[in-house]
Amino acid sequence: MTLIRLILICAVPGFACAQPSKAQDTIDRPVTIYVAGTAGGGIDLYARLVSRHIGRHLPGKPAVTVQVMPGAGGIRAANYLAEQAPRDGTAMTTFAGGPILEPLIGARNPGYDMSSFTWIGAITKDMGLCIAWGATPFKTIDDVKRQQMVVAGTGAGSETDTWPVVLNDVLGTKFKLVTGYVGTQETILAIERGEAHGRCVFSYSALKIAKTDWLRDKKINVLVLTALERSRDFPSVPAVVDLVTKQEDRQLLELMVGPSAMARPFAAPPALPANKAALLRRAFDATMQDPEFRAEAERIRADLAPTAGEEVQELVARLYATPRPVVERVKKLLAP
Repeated sequence: MTLIRLILICAVPGFACAQPSKAQDTIDRPVTIYVAGTAGGGIDLYARLVSRHIGRHLPGKPAVTVQVMPGAGGIRAANYLAEQAPRDGTAMTTFAGGPILEPLIGARNPGYDMSSFTWIGAITKDMGLCIAWGATPFKTIDDVKRQQMVVAGTGAGSETDTWPVVLNDVLGTKFKLVTGYVGTQETILAIERGEAHGRCVFSYSALKIAKTDWLRDKKINVLVLTALERSRDFPSVPAVVDLVTKQEDRQLLELMVGPSAMARPFAAPPALPANKAALLRRAFDATMQDPEFRAEAERIRADLAPTAGEEVQELVARLYATPRPVVERVKKLLAP
């Protein structure tokens, strides 16, 4: 049968012809989830949780592994995803909130634009805790207005480095940032050794699985929540937006807490083919409802309040549409 004749037959209603593109709707090579943090930190723990289950829900049932890629508060991993990661559905990265905002508010262009990434989904919704070690004199946020508090940070682009500066401006606090710790585990050690009084901020979802005893045994004081509203888990702790009265301050804080609405997000590279994006998104959605996944999440006290990839994509787009005066104010605050 000639090619022309085959084409004519396929054009006749009622005749079914094979669709070559359907053969591509599978992922049969190993998938790697890159962690924008260090081994044992909250980002890593959530990545490994997903890695143990998502492969069952991907056509082709590929092996899924995790690779840590710390550096610059997550910017290194974001740059890798933007510039070097394969665009065939075999690479994803998961971040804390800082790298999402860095292209908007950072002093230098980090080399990527988060709104161009292909968002696969987010595991939960979160909030940041500004914490002090229990033995220090810092019991409430007002104490930080009276005397200097040293906080540990993980590098430019990380929320640990941006929030102390922002709070000093809008609340009049006296945080002193000591940055350069490689990741979460290093900041934990710094606090326990007394090198730092605390950390501002620490993701609540990460803290619950990385240092359960800090919360259970009341080893820390929670000073303020970087959130839009109070939490019933910390009824006496104010949300940061409740501590400001100026509209321009509230707009700034709303930008900063935006990533918490899509916490523990997973992204694939920009320009991922639509069929591969759909495979990853639907596999992520199915994983979030998988009984085995949910049972393991409960065992390790991992919060689940998932957001679909399409919705995360819209949330990131809205963040990147923030009015320029608000963005410029944050950039000025964070300028070196």
